[in-house]
Amino acid sequence: MRAKQPTARPRDLSEFVDQLQSSGRYSFTREEAILALGVSDVAMQASARRLAAKGRIVAPRRGFYVIVPVEYRSTGAPPPSWFVDDLMRFHEHPYYVGLLSAAALHGAAHQQPQEFQVVTDTVLRPIAVGRTRFRFFMKWHHAQTPTIDIKTETGAMKVSTPEATALDLVRYVGKAGQLGNVVTVLSELAERIDPNRLAEAARGEVELSVVQRLGYLLERFAAPAIAAPLAEWLATQRLRPVPLRPERRSKATEKDPRWLVLVNERVEVDE
Repeated sequence: MRAKQPTARPRDLSEFVDQLQSSGRYSFTREEAILALGVSDVAMQASARRLAAKGRIVAPRRGFYVIVPVEYRSTGAPPPSWFVDDLMRFHEHPYYVGLLSAAALHGAAHQQPQEFQVVTDTVLRPIAVGRTRFRFFMKWHHAQTPTIDIKTETGAMKVSTPEATALDLVRYVGKAGQLGNVVTVLSELAERIDPNRLAEAARGEVELSVVQRLGYLLERFAAPAIAAPLAEWLATQRLRPVPLRPERRSKATEKDPRWLVLVNERVEVDE
């Protein structure tokens, strides 16, 4: 549950920020501050600039501010989990934490992601919040992706399920690292994946090619047992051969008959 906004009128923006933090909130909008302080937009923005110069707040988007506690001054912002839900509410777009960030939350942290990856239904520019870089991925059929709510220090955030995370890692393989890195993450994620839930998530996947590639990678390199329900479901679909890496023009060296995947890139698994 989101913390309540304090009701006592603060004397200035600094006191407003202190009140929010004491109530468990670490972000606010320009409109909230203007309403709470009873000041003009110009006055509020001038105060915000002064607090930002002191490292007390940071503004990743115009009109949206993140409060920086003393213990996070060196990194320039608190962890993304503290404010991602508020940030996406500010944008008025649905979202979930996905890809490598979701995999790490599910325990697959072979390589800590260098950015906080968020999937939404529109195009959003990357932002830097302190030392953390947010990267946004657009997904048309966003609402069909299974998610769970994970508790955070300030409430909760939406995260793709292990099964949906596996599908997204293959869908955005070019942005999630090389195939070898994706396979390594899938291997670590495997113990959290339910094979039947994976097949159910796959049935909601618009692109069968993503399911074919995931099945191939799981069976050949990561977790063969998990791939079986995918193969059973794909057997009922009309498939066509698909390249393992669609953005590569290299010639396929083999064709996998079970998944109809044209292997056009060698998979080098990270140790």
